[in-house]
Amino acid sequence: MDDPYNEAVRDCFENPDHAGDLQGVYDLRLTADATESGQGAKVVLSAGVAAGTIAEMRFRVWGCPHLVAAAETLCRERENGPVSGFSQFDVSALMEHLSVPAAKTGKMLLLEDVLKSLRDQHEHAA
Repeated sequence: MDDPYNEAVRDCFENPDHAGDLQGVYDLRLTADATESGQGAKVVLSAGVAAGTIAEMRFRVWGCPHLVAAAETLCRERENGPVSGFSQFDVSALMEHLSVPAAKTGKMLLLEDVLKSLRDQHEHAA
């Protein structure tokens, strides 16, 4: 049987550096969550914003290794970047990078939902 997880998924799943809660003190702390009711997958994403930068990102995931790896990848890519990172998300590219089966697209779209919520919160706070 073929291994369902590529090396990128294994790395993120085994080394989830961004799992947990925010640790720093920030100008703005944002938290959003989304749940996929069919299989009970859930993502909670938190961001600490300071001086127009996503200074820290953390996640909590209830779901499969692909979803954990996707949340970790998202945090790695956006932490220490501009707040415009809340608006930039290419689910197809992420799924390709992690070799996520098409059947799990709904779970991956949870990340899009939480990013949109973080963006909206940031816009309303500004």
